[in-house]
Amino acid sequence: MQQRPAIIASLTGFEKRHHKVAPRLVFAERLARAMGLWLALTAFGLAVGIAGYAHFEGMNLTDAFLNASMILSGMGPATELKTEAGKVFAGCYAIFSGLIIVIATGFVLAPIFHRVLHKFHVESRGDE
Repeated sequence: MQQRPAIIASLTGFEKRHHKVAPRLVFAERLARAMGLWLALTAFGLAVGIAGYAHFEGMNLTDAFLNASMILSGMGPATELKTEAGKVFAGCYAIFSGLIIVIATGFVLAPIFHRVLHKFHVESRGDE
């Protein structure tokens, strides 16, 4: 059984400048963890939207899901909103959804960018 290399623990869990590039298995685990975090954030954001549309607009779960998923994906609302509270919720939810997308994308891209930049750093250090 292959042992994983010990990587110094840090806030991000990434290796430091003076470490070698992490093996592909470690990178794959980081990417899987980031995708899981992305999925959890997206599911949480969708649940907030479904609950809000069901509560403030009185939508059934299917219509609430449709509106929440359309807002979360950046497409805009699917149906016309009828109540003032629903409109205020939709505005707040749109802002919240934009933040969720940006944060979740950052979680997924961080391991990829780190690996690419770390690889460049290790290669340039080897030229010295």
